[in-house]
Amino acid sequence: MTRIRPFRPGDEPALAEICLKTADDGIDATGVLDDDGLWAELFVLPYVARHPDLAFVVETDDGRVVGYVVGAPDTPEFEDWFAGEWWPGFADRWPRPEVETTRQDGILIYAYARRAGAEPYAERYPAHLHIDLLPEAQGQGWGRRLIETLEGALRAKGVQALHLVASSGNTGAVAFYPRLGFEPLESHEGVQAFGKAL
Repeated sequence: MTRIRPFRPGDEPALAEICLKTADDGIDATGVLDDDGLWAELFVLPYVARHPDLAFVVETDDGRVVGYVVGAPDTPEFEDWFAGEWWPGFADRWPRPEVETTRQDGILIYAYARRAGAEPYAERYPAHLHIDLLPEAQGQGWGRRLIETLEGALRAKGVQALHLVASSGNTGAVAFYPRLGFEPLESHEGVQAFGKAL
């Protein structure tokens, strides 16, 4: 039977694949960038490295991982860790672009700019999350259950509120989060942020 379970070491390749298969406004991003591995090194793998206790997966009855939610309880702390400890290990693989001429350049510029305070949402909503589900797991309530599972884990740590940021082009996600009690926040071009008190 399909179920939600905590992340465990060894799940990383499946999480990276799910991230890639959903990274382009909710659809497969294979080949969108010069290096498909960039997506996961920004949006899922650092979270399971830093906060494995705040990572949960959807596992099918045949043992396949088809979705995940990951979170950070203190966004400024996480972003400083990302900038100081996680991201420097990728400088040779992905040097900082001088100018933005490709989509990958834009994502790399974002990666090099990550730090505490770079996004305005953490003051009111200190935790943040990333969630992705393969199409076969969508529309069955798994997204809601993953977020509820993470919310429970965050509450147990005393976290008062969380936020997330979705691409404004991911219309399914933008419509989904308000149904879970997330409020739209003022956002910059190309994205829609949401916040929720716990």
